[in-house]
Amino acid sequence: MNSIGFCTLEEKCPYLDDRMCRNEYHYIPLITKDQNQELVSRGWRRFGSYFSRPICKECNECQNLRIMTQNFYFSRNYRRVFKRNTATKIILQKPSLSDEHLLLYEKYHLYQKDKKSWKIYNLNFRKYYNLYVDNARNFGYELDFYVDNKLVCVDLIDILNDGISSIYCFYDPEFSHLSLGKYSLLTEIKLAQLKNLKYIYLGYFVKRCQSLSYKADYSPNEILEYTSALNDQAFLWR
Repeated sequence: MNSIGFCTLEEKCPYLDDRMCRNEYHYIPLITKDQNQELVSRGWRRFGSYFSRPICKECNECQNLRIMTQNFYFSRNYRRVFKRNTATKIILQKPSLSDEHLLLYEKYHLYQKDKKSWKIYNLNFRKYYNLYVDNARNFGYELDFYVDNKLVCVDLIDILNDGISSIYCFYDPEFSHLSLGKYSLLTEIKLAQLKNLKYIYLGYFVKRCQSLSYKADYSPNEILEYTSALNDQAFLWR
């Protein structure tokens, strides 16, 4: 696997106010599906051609979490979400880029800035393409959600050998009554079950971060544990 690796300098953590963070990256422009699977199962996250993971000093608050789809139970609350979205149209397609995508992305992040004080990253077409469209190859897809022909949610995923890696989701806050963030994840679980895939790789669960702590609500789930601090190939999901 040919790659170019580098690390960021230490900076303020975007998840925990009292912590600093540092990330390791690998640039892998010709990644295969099997290689992507191997990296994701070891805790790496793909954005375009870049794979990243935190390497924060004396902190392991970012824990990789995966949902076990075959035993997932759709509770009454989850069934209500499906019922609210009976008129929502879903399209599974390769990652794409349009004015509609970019405007929805910006609208969602401005909303989160006001609601949760998120830091705003201004994305133009090139930056969006590099993060979410590039290097999709034979595994990258997006779930597009439409209400009355209006794009209201985009959920970017990788469909891998044993599961779906949930990359990023953004939605129109004006349709908050539809619980689109929750609906998109439940749709991923349904899709995994239809394809007989065991897991949803949901990325980082951070207990003290409101934006990431919700992930533990989806059970049964497993947390990735490294059995050696010096070797990311020595790991165990449990």
